[in-house]
Amino acid sequence: MKLDSTAFIRLDAPNSLGATASGASFATNTGDILEVACFGRGIFRLRVGPNTRPDYGLILSRAQRCDVAQPKPGMWTFSSGNARLEIGGEPLSIRLFQDSQRALTSITDEHFRGFTRLPVIGRARSGQQWITSFALGSGEPVYGLGEKFGPLNKRGQLIESQVEDALGVNTGLSYKNVPFCWGFGAGKTAWGIFINTPGRVTHGVGHPDWSHRSYCAVVDDEALDLFLISGRDPAEVLDHFTHLTGRAPDVPLWGLGLWVSKSYYRTPEEAIAVAAKLRTRRIPCDVLTFDGRAAWDVQTRFDFHWDPQRFRDPPSILARIKANSLRVCVWEYPYVSIHSPLFQELADKHYLLKNADGNPYVFGWDTSPGTSPFGDVLTPLPESGLLDFTNPAAYAWWRDAHRSLFEAGVDVIKSDFGEHVPDDAVAFNGDRGKRLHNVYPLLYNRCVFEATRKFGSQETPPMVWARAGWTGSQQYPVQWGGDPQSDWEGLAASIRGGLSWGMSGAPYHATDIGGFYGSVQPTPELYLRWLQMSVFSSHMRVHGIGAREPWAFGEENEAIARQWIEFRYRLLPYLRTVIAQAVATGLPVQRAMPLAFPANALTRSYETQFMCGDALLVAPIVAAGGEVDVALPPGAWYDLSSRQRIAGRQVIRYRATLDRFPVFGREGYALPLGPVVQHTGEIDDARPLDALWLFGAPSQALEGFVQAKIALAAGGGRARVSAATDVKVEIFGDGAAVTVEPLA
Repeated sequence: MKLDSTAFIRLDAPNSLGATASGASFATNTGDILEVACFGRGIFRLRVGPNTRPDYGLILSRAQRCDVAQPKPGMWTFSSGNARLEIGGEPLSIRLFQDSQRALTSITDEHFRGFTRLPVIGRARSGQQWITSFALGSGEPVYGLGEKFGPLNKRGQLIESQVEDALGVNTGLSYKNVPFCWGFGAGKTAWGIFINTPGRVTHGVGHPDWSHRSYCAVVDDEALDLFLISGRDPAEVLDHFTHLTGRAPDVPLWGLGLWVSKSYYRTPEEAIAVAAKLRTRRIPCDVLTFDGRAAWDVQTRFDFHWDPQRFRDPPSILARIKANSLRVCVWEYPYVSIHSPLFQELADKHYLLKNADGNPYVFGWDTSPGTSPFGDVLTPLPESGLLDFTNPAAYAWWRDAHRSLFEAGVDVIKSDFGEHVPDDAVAFNGDRGKRLHNVYPLLYNRCVFEATRKFGSQETPPMVWARAGWTGSQQYPVQWGGDPQSDWEGLAASIRGGLSWGMSGAPYHATDIGGFYGSVQPTPELYLRWLQMSVFSSHMRVHGIGAREPWAFGEENEAIARQWIEFRYRLLPYLRTVIAQAVATGLPVQRAMPLAFPANALTRSYETQFMCGDALLVAPIVAAGGEVDVALPPGAWYDLSSRQRIAGRQVIRYRATLDRFPVFGREGYALPLGPVVQHTGEIDDARPLDALWLFGAPSQALEGFVQAKIALAAGGGRARVSAATDVKVEIFGDGAAVTVEPLA
């Protein structure tokens, strides 16, 4: 994409129109009003342009009091806590400070003709489009921008924030996008840039054709609504961003267990047999999924009606599956087939998106040979109407239509698709599809999430299993990573996609273990390495075209898979503490190295290894042969397989047989483990712990692990750990200064 900077009018803001308790406004040379406001510690908003279109409630916090001053003519400052924003009016300039250190500044790339190469802020001379530009230092990395499957560091890339049916994980297209990025320079500060819009955003992140020393965003919307965020480190920037756009809620314990799925179980009897086989073969599991066409007639899907040929008594069929202590997930999408009577019913109610002449917009996939997204392996989806979630009555209708599914025994919805709103569709709220497109999956998944909360179990938090997302989607967990190719590069890209999503404010992510599609089925080695990695992700599901159950890969490999799935269930007490931290701070369960150790340049480029919470370093094997280079961060680390202590700040070559996997415990931390169970219903909430692994002498408080059953005290240079008598305390490392005593 070429960028013509002369297509934009450069904004100056020479005249203040007065200050308020939370900011100030300025007259600009274009006649627009530039509004500056503080939205809390380290969060500043700059907004310019009209305010006539729906904003979709992407911002949850409100403007807050800040100190406004004019230290010299033409310069204004806005201070909140340890953060300060400086605005220069003519020419326009912006500087963001954290703890008196400069975190971010507007573009410094000057053209030889005497002005910046790109506008600091500019308005398109024709059309509703804006531009904004900021400086990047040499080597300064940039992260975030949603679920992106390429390099985590976006420096040098041209990135589109546009929700797409990516049909895999091999390109720049992605299902989940957020126009939010962050970075850090040489100082002890970090910055974030968030563009509040439902429109398409194109990010030139040090893109050499634009300016290799600048970040530039082109925004397709009537206004530019820009948030600048400062923090002491990236974790604080994420905390501020999720304070602004919403925290992720807690998720049900059963959702942390294994989900078993494939595309697809052709009959209810096949699914019932799999449910029984999971128990007889002692594969721990909590959820079984009816995917795609498994529960619905292909011509009339989706209309909430079970396929009458196969599901003549849905409650009894689901009851037979649930008798194996399993939850049931069913697939849906927000499109109504023209072959279903529901299409005309919703059209008559004006509950569907419309075309320009006021008739229901009928969306169809191109199914001609060589172009069909379904290829020869999936049943093409029928021409369909698209529900209009901007219509409150349609929203409520779709939400409440789920009642019958939950009453039949469904526990959770796989809310697939949502990426296909055409640009020329017309919505109830007046927006065209071009502006609705990105935010549509947010509205859709919010609706299904609310249906689950209203009609699902009242004993556990609601959740969905969603594919598409936009700003705020973290509030309606969880999201999984689409349709990866069943090969090693599909695994590596899926890991990067999940880590990038986590660096964009969403703490939960899952992938299709084994990959979704490919010319060949996954090898046992690939399947097991994918499964082992997923043990340490927030959620875990086997899924794909073809068999994905562990026994499909032979008895020896099934035994290895069982061993690691059992460890996943043992890991649940620890995962619950990690999730509690995610809910409170916005930190993801899987933390990429730049987020976990931003100051350590050694680990930063290792883009498929990650921290699971604070205590575990995971280095997935992403190539055949069982070897991987591991960059160990500062401190010392204990190999969970060999229990060997290894010094940090070095790269090691790790070799693992198929039953082993590179996971390291962080010295000074502890890992609480539960018992081996077949499903989460077997966990005793009063006694969830079976063991506590100490990685050397603990330096971190342990009280929060399990209802104060574990406590830590320090004295005399030694750590004293008190534990319930039925909890096995195991200490990694020779001569660790730890004393274990019974809990009083």
